[in-house]
Amino acid sequence: MLTVSNALGPLFLLILTGVVLKRLRFPDPQFWHGAERFIYFLLFPAMLISTLATADFGQVAFGGMIGLLAGLLILLAAGLWLLRYRLGLDLPSFSSVFQGALRFNTYVGLAGAAALYGEAGITAAAVAIAIMVPLLNVLCVLMFVGCGDSGQSGLWGALRALAKNPLLLGCVIGIALNVTGIGLPGWSRDTLALAGQAALPLGLITVGVALQLKALRGTGAAFWLACTIKFGLLPLLALTAGWLLGLKDVELGVVVLFTALPTATSSYILARQMGGNAPLMAAVITGQTLLAMAVLPLWMSLLGALQP
Repeated sequence: MLTVSNALGPLFLLILTGVVLKRLRFPDPQFWHGAERFIYFLLFPAMLISTLATADFGQVAFGGMIGLLAGLLILLAAGLWLLRYRLGLDLPSFSSVFQGALRFNTYVGLAGAAALYGEAGITAAAVAIAIMVPLLNVLCVLMFVGCGDSGQSGLWGALRALAKNPLLLGCVIGIALNVTGIGLPGWSRDTLALAGQAALPLGLITVGVALQLKALRGTGAAFWLACTIKFGLLPLLALTAGWLLGLKDVELGVVVLFTALPTATSSYILARQMGGNAPLMAAVITGQTLLAMAVLPLWMSLLGALQP
């Protein structure tokens, strides 16, 4: 437990630093808006390309990890959709629970994988992102289309946006450079590596800046349902299935980590754009990020205790 806490603790301190900086209004709100775009469109893709283009894919057996993650997310999405009228929620609130249960914070996931498993963890996490980002975006948009009246225009618009997603493009470019043997020639490797080193600490600080603490007032059953699925049901299923399938340490660790991550801050934007319950979504994002500081070390410590 102490080892896991020592690895994950600095990550959460950076998130809390973002919370403090926001309250101090330092440097200023406009700075953080620009910084978030800079990280999302430049630094994080640079890190993903640098990692995947030079990775030794022989370090990790990705097949079982990818199959398990994709299978769990599809099954959970289908289960929630079939139960949508039995949960006692209106459709906008259901959409926020759906996103809160399935989506994950990329910044926290990559930083956690790096802290716990080093280079092999970053590689496994990057491959997981390459699979989970498009899958979850499609699942969430299909859910909104089913709940509302956005229809095919909403679906095709979201798919076009997904095709231009910088994280997904970074993964595709990095993998392509690796499998073709091109790699990163000349100064490009060190340049992208240096840019990528700034992505994780700055990304974690912006996670803290994006939290809306006031949104936690008056949270109800929908909030706790999303948190129970995210921090209880999903990682429990992942740990059990991964153990039964015999996944190795890094693969199983990344699977459990990614299923227990707080939901993505971008969920709030999607909720606003497609008719979801945006205040509830803000509460889920904030509450899950804060709860993850206690829950993630517990799950990763349990995983460590079960592994030989």
